[in-house]
Amino acid sequence: MADDIPNIEELSTIVHSPPKTPWMDTPTVIRKGMFCHPANPKSLDYLSMPYGRKWAPMEEDWKLPENWVEIISDGLRDRLTRFRSLRIFMDCCVRCGACADKCHFFIGTGDPKNMPVLRAELLRSVYRKDYTLAGKLLGRMVGARPLTYDVLKEWWYYFFQCSECRRCSVYCPYGIDTAEITIIGRELLNLIGLNIDWIATPAANCFRTGNHLGIQPHAFKDMIDFFCDEIEDVTGVRVNPSFNRKGAEILFVTPSGDVFADPGTYTAMGYLILFHYLESQGLDITWSTYASEGGNFGLFTSHEMMKRLNAKMYAESKRLGTKWILGGECGHMWRVIHQYMDTMNGPADHLELPKSPITGTVFQNAASTKMVHITEFTADLLRHNKLKIDKSRNDHQILSFHDSCNPSRGMGLLEEPREVIKGVCNHFFEMPEKTIREHTFCCGSGSGLNAGENMELRLRGGLPRANAFKHVHETHGVNTLATVCAIDRAALPTALDYWVPGMRVTGVHELVANALILDGENERTTDLRGEPLAGMEEEE
Repeated sequence: MADDIPNIEELSTIVHSPPKTPWMDTPTVIRKGMFCHPANPKSLDYLSMPYGRKWAPMEEDWKLPENWVEIISDGLRDRLTRFRSLRIFMDCCVRCGACADKCHFFIGTGDPKNMPVLRAELLRSVYRKDYTLAGKLLGRMVGARPLTYDVLKEWWYYFFQCSECRRCSVYCPYGIDTAEITIIGRELLNLIGLNIDWIATPAANCFRTGNHLGIQPHAFKDMIDFFCDEIEDVTGVRVNPSFNRKGAEILFVTPSGDVFADPGTYTAMGYLILFHYLESQGLDITWSTYASEGGNFGLFTSHEMMKRLNAKMYAESKRLGTKWILGGECGHMWRVIHQYMDTMNGPADHLELPKSPITGTVFQNAASTKMVHITEFTADLLRHNKLKIDKSRNDHQILSFHDSCNPSRGMGLLEEPREVIKGVCNHFFEMPEKTIREHTFCCGSGSGLNAGENMELRLRGGLPRANAFKHVHETHGVNTLATVCAIDRAALPTALDYWVPGMRVTGVHELVANALILDGENERTTDLRGEPLAGMEEEE
């Protein structure tokens, strides 16, 4: 962790009192540790995005194109025409404040411009100036203001301090989805080259090699082969996954974070063990080294980028001739699939309605997308008693579950992950009610904010989640937080290590694989991480 991160006492001192000046008169101070690096111009060029250049957020001159006001105005007019929801969201907010204290970034920073209502007002005030009669006539008296250089900088700073988690939308009496406003705000900024690199470069890498890290297909396979070696060391059983196999019944797509970064790698090993276990029961599945990224960085960029990245999984399923797609534990992949796929690239008519080859269950909820979440698949296996399980192998872990924002609020996936965890673990405790399920708190690093240079922002944003976890840690001895999102698995270890040191973060299918009894396996003495199972400590 960077040395210039404030200590825990400093970060815990949060002032939620409003400033003395009205919000329009309160200048935005762009502060180190609270923003991400600008996009690499090469990445923008690769994506055919305009105005790629080198610029610095803390410098006065952002090197904008001369007609940047015209570009933004035209872009906003276009989107107000195309997206009816945007015009409704601009008009119907009554500023009741129901959303104000629901944002993890406002809770963690105390900055009023991180209240969802005020973050939306950054855009709404400009809309009001140009698109409402009252705004044109009365201006500031009705909350209208012109688009200036300072306003533009304010947009960039705060639209990239929103993780699009949509917790605020749960509490809005009008159903305003502030994440959609952030998406539009970022789209407008992209029109003049104001993206961040943790979004633009992963998106470019997805185009080039199929995954956000830019890993070549042979390296992707090498990493999976390494997992196979590790699995054999722990279990004594050799698993043999297939890659790019035409004619397989199912294509498996997972976030590449599971393949290249701990602790997600143990989740990937969990997938491999489960698929090996099911082969003898008729599972016919293949991985792709080309569609090797489930995550969709387009969700953080623009609707057009989201559509382009979503298409690659379906193009690969068509190329291989698979019947349906099984998706891994990912966050934004599932919001895109569940909420946008149908109107972007769907329906996926070249695929068949997913049917489990093991249980015969037909997943009617996937009738259009033809894509099933792996916890739906595994929960169905457990319901039909298709898995031999030894729960005690997870007894060294006392668990709670973090509902990832996109699968929970975006997809409604609430019960299946819990069903799987309880099916393979003996010790499970829920965090407080208002912090789970659709009320869940964000990890603080979603929507492309999982960089290193904005660590203070991430830790502040992760405080509400960590605080809820700390509660069950202190009351029930919980030492492990399970989640079904690769970003969570990358972000939460850092946040928890800061706020609740010594805790573990895991994927759900790492737990499944620990508990699964394989034919011909050795006596297990460790989990997939090589840590001793309960009762095996002395043998290690």
